[in-house]
Amino acid sequence: MTIQSIISQGTADAVKALYGVETDPSSIVPSPTKKEFEGNLTVVVFPFLKASHKAPEATASEIGQWLVENVEAIDKFNAVKGFLNLSVSPAFWRGQLIRIASDDKYGFREATGDSPLVMVEYSSPNTNKPLHLGHVRNNLLGYSVAEILKANGNRVVKTNIVNDRGIHICKSMLAWQKWGDGITPESAGKKGDHLIGDFYVAFDKHFKAEREKIMTEKGISKEEAEKESSLMAEAREMLRRWESGDPEIRALWKRMNEWVYAGFDETYRRMGVDFDKIYYESDTYLEGKELVLGGLDKGIMYRKEDGSVWADLTADGLDHKLLLRSDGTSVYMTQDIGTAKLRYRDYPIDRMIYVVGNEQNYHFQVLSLLLDKLGFKWGKDLVHFSYGMVELPEGKMKSREGTVVDADDLMETMITDAAEASAERFKEIPAEEAAEIARKVGLGALKYFLLKVDPRKNMLFNPKESIDFNGNTGPFLQYTYARIRSVLRKAGQIDTAAMADAIPSEKEIALIQKTADFPAVVAEAGRSLSPALIANYCYDLAKEYNQFYHDYPILREENTAAKALRLELSSVVARTLAKATSLLGIEMPERM
Repeated sequence: MTIQSIISQGTADAVKALYGVETDPSSIVPSPTKKEFEGNLTVVVFPFLKASHKAPEATASEIGQWLVENVEAIDKFNAVKGFLNLSVSPAFWRGQLIRIASDDKYGFREATGDSPLVMVEYSSPNTNKPLHLGHVRNNLLGYSVAEILKANGNRVVKTNIVNDRGIHICKSMLAWQKWGDGITPESAGKKGDHLIGDFYVAFDKHFKAEREKIMTEKGISKEEAEKESSLMAEAREMLRRWESGDPEIRALWKRMNEWVYAGFDETYRRMGVDFDKIYYESDTYLEGKELVLGGLDKGIMYRKEDGSVWADLTADGLDHKLLLRSDGTSVYMTQDIGTAKLRYRDYPIDRMIYVVGNEQNYHFQVLSLLLDKLGFKWGKDLVHFSYGMVELPEGKMKSREGTVVDADDLMETMITDAAEASAERFKEIPAEEAAEIARKVGLGALKYFLLKVDPRKNMLFNPKESIDFNGNTGPFLQYTYARIRSVLRKAGQIDTAAMADAIPSEKEIALIQKTADFPAVVAEAGRSLSPALIANYCYDLAKEYNQFYHDYPILREENTAAKALRLELSSVVARTLAKATSLLGIEMPERM
């Protein structure tokens, strides 16, 4: 049992013994004692005043005295008004340390065949451009949420939906036909996703020039000029031909998409994210189209005079939603309806989580309603993990203008910056190992910086700030881990038997208590779907350890029992840091 559960049960027993009132132990939640008071954990006694018929401080004192006399783990107490501050015995903390050290799976729960099956969708790239900074945050959040759910004993399926069809894809294809001159990733010496992204930018450049020319020549508005654009008309015609199965267009589409997928796979590998199942919009939109047309037959949808199909959601407080265009082509919503159906056909999903930015909040409100109206009762239960946007100090990114922060370039820059920042530290390390450490540090800095912020908030990513070995950063955690591993290598075998005589100090108890909090932090991160809770726990643990390392000798400690306890404590902290950061996708170097 954890010390929290021991105190919860003991307090419930105390209230029953002292006042004759039954209390649910789960309703008693001890919290860490404030630093200005003596104690490890605090119980609020105000809920028990009705049973005690006494003042808050008197009630706290009576319960505290009962706990000291009847619960072995409780050493002493102090009462401050209605707050009961409890000091846990050093012997208990020593036992906790030994228990944690002996449990390789400490903090994690294993899934069984009966565990809930959770599907987490993330990434969702378009095949007309490479992944960018926004995708990086999405992928890191999705991967981390999936790993946290696994650590909480869920069965998890990590999934991706690739947006491989639509007008945006046709823009890149048309630009390649017009201005590509047969170029390939091999002949260009470029990743396929980067090459296709260049043509997406090229289309936009030519389209804007054409639009401006029409506006100038005819004196019409931008919107009117766009309707007269021959380039846009060609792109729409290409989409129509694609949906009708035109062999020539389909062959070009397949060829260009294969270039992009090879590029995506390389980026995903470097980023350290993966998927159990990948769906493609080109496979799912027809399912959605069929469901929409079925809804039209049942009167759930309606058709306008131009032939387009819509859903009237005004009775639900929303508006009218387009599902099929007048030319019969599908929109994103249609694809998502089809994808949802296929997923629930493929897997007995208990929970579906979509990791998508907050600019799509309305989209998922509509999706949930439409799935429910179409008869899929699980529609109401889908979870939109809505996260804030990430920007750079220079401002927002615009993919059509070619001003995005490319994911590959960003990762390469982070690794290079890490190598430069660590050049002095790596002097005596072989070049190959130094390069691998720089990779881990650079990517660790990127991942930690993007994940430590509450995912619901918009954030500003500053690459330079993320690589700092002393602040609230990934490199600080990695350096702490490497420092501990260095100590343990020098120490050799830990004399665990000698720990039986060790009496941990207040600083050591605080560190043991922090590692003992790990399972509760993992559980709360799972409930709230918040990698930020894990990230900030890691920082607090590393900070606590470094203060301990500064104040207490370890290898130079002459007392055998104290030395053994400090080495074991160091080992547990390192292992906890490694496990916690693994939930963020961060690798820990053995030395730095």
